[in-house]
Amino acid sequence: MLTINNLHASVEGKQILKGINLELPDGQTAALMGPNGSGKSTLASVITGRPGYTIDEGDILFRGESILDWSPEQRAHAGVFMAFQYPVEIPGVNNTYFLRTALNAKRTALGEPELDSIEFLKLVREKLKVLEIKDDLMHRAVNEGFSGGEKKRNEIFQMAVLEPCLAILDETDSGLDIDALRTVAEGVNRLRDGKRSFLVVTHYQRLLDYIEPDVVHILADGKIVHSGGKEVALKLEEQGYGWLEQQAAS
Repeated sequence: MLTINNLHASVEGKQILKGINLELPDGQTAALMGPNGSGKSTLASVITGRPGYTIDEGDILFRGESILDWSPEQRAHAGVFMAFQYPVEIPGVNNTYFLRTALNAKRTALGEPELDSIEFLKLVREKLKVLEIKDDLMHRAVNEGFSGGEKKRNEIFQMAVLEPCLAILDETDSGLDIDALRTVAEGVNRLRDGKRSFLVVTHYQRLLDYIEPDVVHILADGKIVHSGGKEVALKLEEQGYGWLEQQAAS
């Protein structure tokens, strides 16, 4: 699904990523953890093509093809999705219109016919039912006046409708209480199908109690310094990141 080779990236001349190597196979859920400033959100942004980042060296392959020259729209249409740490509000644009426009743009880019209103609403009802989300969400402006939990739940719903093959969750647990965290995690788990891959960026082990990863990668000083199973996240919870300093420096 995703292969990152020796990736170096900088922002305004400051190098943040210093040689990332990462494999994310089809159907795998990988957690990416690390201290503040280690480069987690930078890596997520670079994968999705967010402007403002310079690739100094290395490559990103999506399904075997380099995407460094692809626009964010091209990456999204190909199946790359990102749930943001701080979802933006779009006043005056309701969720139904927003999602139908996004979905049909993707379908057009893939050479598929657009969905009409009836077909789209049928799809929406199916996804709402699967995720156990009330349909009043569709009648509200995108994230306007939403609580933190509602914003994150809305992003999971967007992901369900757009059906990406690679979903990146950038600190989606940030600011959530335990009930909202469970709701969001349950939504993600319902979308895990053995084919869709997830990269879950988080500071804290608590999210991984609900979204159990296949592998945990630890990022420090712009490099992946350790990879392992869920026990790695538990060790971080107990001991912090101090035990990784030597590995990051090597």
